[in-house]
Amino acid sequence: MADALDTQANHAAPTGAIFDRSWHAVPADEALQALATGHDGLDEADAARRLTAHGPNRLPAAAPRSAFRRFIAQFDNLLIYVLLASAGITVALGHLIDAGVILAVVLVNAVVGFVQEGRAERALDAIRGMLAPQASVVRSGRRRTIAAEDLVPGDLVLLEAGDRVAADLRLVRSRSLRVEEAALTGESVPVEKSPAPAPPEASLGDRTSMAFSGTLVAAGHGAGVVVATGAATEIGRVSALVGTVETLTTPLLRQMGVFARQLTAVILAGAAAVFAFAVLVRDYAAEDAFLISVSLAVSAIPEGLPAVMTIALAIGVQRMAARNAIVRRLPAVETLGSVSVICTDKTGTLTRNEMTIGAAVSATGIFDVTGGGYEPRGAICRNEEEVDAAEHPPLLELARAALLCNDAALQRTEHGWIVEGDPMEGALLAFTAKAGLDPASLRKQFPRTDEIPFDAEHRFMATLHHGHDGETFACLKGAPERVLAMCDHARWPAGDEPLDLAAWQELVERLAAQGQRVLAIATKPMPLGTRDLAFADVEGGLVLLGLLGLIDPPREEAIAAVRDCQAAGIRVKMITGDHAATARAIARQIGIANSDAIATGAELDRLEDEGLRRVGRETDVFARTAPEHKLRLVEALQAEGTVLAMTGDGVNDAPALKRADVGIAMGRKGTEAAKEAAEMVLADDNFTSIVAAVREGRTVYDNLKKVITWTLPTNGGEALVIIAAVLLGFTLPLTPVQVLWINMATAVTLGLTLAFEPTEPDAMRRPPRAADEPILSGLLVWQIIFASVLFLIGASGMFFWALARGLPLETARTLVVNTIVVMEIFYLFSVRFRHGSSLTWRGLFGTRAVLAGVAMVTVLQFLFTYAPFMQALFDTRPVAFQDGLAVVGVGIALFVILEVEKLVRRSLGPTARSR
Repeated sequence: MADALDTQANHAAPTGAIFDRSWHAVPADEALQALATGHDGLDEADAARRLTAHGPNRLPAAAPRSAFRRFIAQFDNLLIYVLLASAGITVALGHLIDAGVILAVVLVNAVVGFVQEGRAERALDAIRGMLAPQASVVRSGRRRTIAAEDLVPGDLVLLEAGDRVAADLRLVRSRSLRVEEAALTGESVPVEKSPAPAPPEASLGDRTSMAFSGTLVAAGHGAGVVVATGAATEIGRVSALVGTVETLTTPLLRQMGVFARQLTAVILAGAAAVFAFAVLVRDYAAEDAFLISVSLAVSAIPEGLPAVMTIALAIGVQRMAARNAIVRRLPAVETLGSVSVICTDKTGTLTRNEMTIGAAVSATGIFDVTGGGYEPRGAICRNEEEVDAAEHPPLLELARAALLCNDAALQRTEHGWIVEGDPMEGALLAFTAKAGLDPASLRKQFPRTDEIPFDAEHRFMATLHHGHDGETFACLKGAPERVLAMCDHARWPAGDEPLDLAAWQELVERLAAQGQRVLAIATKPMPLGTRDLAFADVEGGLVLLGLLGLIDPPREEAIAAVRDCQAAGIRVKMITGDHAATARAIARQIGIANSDAIATGAELDRLEDEGLRRVGRETDVFARTAPEHKLRLVEALQAEGTVLAMTGDGVNDAPALKRADVGIAMGRKGTEAAKEAAEMVLADDNFTSIVAAVREGRTVYDNLKKVITWTLPTNGGEALVIIAAVLLGFTLPLTPVQVLWINMATAVTLGLTLAFEPTEPDAMRRPPRAADEPILSGLLVWQIIFASVLFLIGASGMFFWALARGLPLETARTLVVNTIVVMEIFYLFSVRFRHGSSLTWRGLFGTRAVLAGVAMVTVLQFLFTYAPFMQALFDTRPVAFQDGLAVVGVGIALFVILEVEKLVRRSLGPTARSR
């Protein structure tokens, strides 16, 4: 006994090593012996010792970082350092209000990151909440109810319908036991369980001798010995995976990190070079040279860019929420725009997670059954024509038997039709309604007098019925191979004929190949007065009525959504725990590419990382997968440079959801663990919402690029004006405080408006952008240089024109400030369309946000130029009306030149457009 317990203590580690023992393949008696227990369970003293040795049956909680450390960590970003430096510069210049604005931007970003921190801890908490609070055990031969956390290896646990399994159990006895494992394995229907050992190589979903912690007993009863508790359970292994998965940063944040380093290096190097040149070559005083360097730094630092980016992401969040896609982490909005692969679960995501009859087979032929879910509406068709079941007696009798040999009931609720009882039997009831049968009247006409409940060992259920005319008969349903072996005749319209076993087996295989789960229905006349039904009564001599094929049907809207994804260059891959045949059938109906090439979890286990990456590239359907497989596939695809979204709703999806670039959980049927691990939750569980979210993600990224495209050239133009003044030795056309005014006024009023731009027409016809596409692409570098030079020419030209006319230096500088602002306004109209011309009515008139921004900056510039208090603060002077017209003329000239450049670039072809 001590050796056995020592072995279990080693297995209790959260590595899942207990499954190396392959308890599912060990005979039940051998498992009891290995765990030093018996059918009377443990005694209390032994249980107490084991509890001390193994610890409580709960998942360990990792020590979270303190709130202070989490908050401070939000400032560990180079772009934030640049912002803090710019705030320090503005303090040095005496503009405390401006410094306060910059610091407020930094603080808002830190608060957003702080609030979103800790998703891993919440995901673990959600998984812990799935453990059952209590469990029924046998100790010292007596049944007791104890707290689930007091369970220990070796405890004998009793299971009944409705129970949440409290630990991983090796079943020792069962009767009609079926367990709902969808949240752990993705299995569509409850799994039949029995004490018979499963093959050693069986995957998680095929370990029929096990009941796993966190799953739900759907029917029957049984007992099992605890083989793993807490972190050593399968659900504990999922928890451990979630806790160790590294959350990836988004493409934009990765690119912005590189961009921030590049920008910082350029700004510091440029400021230092200007300082050295001014002192060594132009003989500036060190203090004056330093002030010039500060001016250059202020002009080059895009203070408002992080704030505008955050606002653009927040706007995307609001738009997605209106489309039932709830974003839990701001950067995920942008990431959606670059997604190139969506790995989706099948059950409940692409399918309805509701069983329905797809086909009915009688001796007269194969019939298609329309309608979905448990709603008793639909039709029975043959050769695409609706038929009346009453005109096909074998078909009608098949439906009657399916109704009578049934314990479920259908109920209509405000959320639709639901089944009370077994989902498979609920699907049978919906089918019988489509055949025109009324459950209440039929059950009253043929009352049930006895039954043989479903049992995993016998694999069938049988019921005994009596008609009011004295008719006595049995109805039976079960696994087709079992039922066919009990039949010797088949029902035909003209009477019973000998069973053609080979033909019926071929029909079973045909339905199974279509991914349908097959039930066989049979009947047998019984002697008058029979009141009891025994196994011997139905072991032979049955008449086969037909076959029913059940399937979890795909969502109709998911088919269109997958098609839209493919049109947008996004590859859809199905990763499910269900059987390969079912996965293949659903993939074909959904329209997933390469639906015939399927890889199973067992095949993935045999692959090294390189082989897994190859299979991940070439295969779009993965079946019989475990949580580790999903996680490995996500990592393999990401190793290929893929930006990946992972959808799911179960506990088994949580690790992959967290690892994916964008984890997408189902809101209605998703577990809390999946929701907490995901960046986005679909409120309507609709795959179509993903397509809408991708569209919004691409819009957000386009708008962010517009903001960057507008911000950097305008800042670059200001910097060039200062650099040119130092290099050529003329007076600065701008003072540092005037540079700060331009940046502060226009970043909020103009740059922010680009965050509200609508989706461009070709957004969903373009392929996803490359994950490694840099912020400073060749095209953007060209635009920065080209526009900056134009800003330099316009501002410097206005400055020298003013001085040449004898205007005071203060007036010339005022004209330069207004010229730069006006040029920024016209440049804004030019960059609003990244993939088209701005010379359209839509482009020229702008959006409501653009017009409001232009109006606001115009008011600010009038105050800057003419208000006495602003003149005192910024050393400005009023400008004449004709000079104002000249300033506007410079802006118009800039717009025309930029549109001509666009036209020339587009005429040169794709290379010039995207370089």
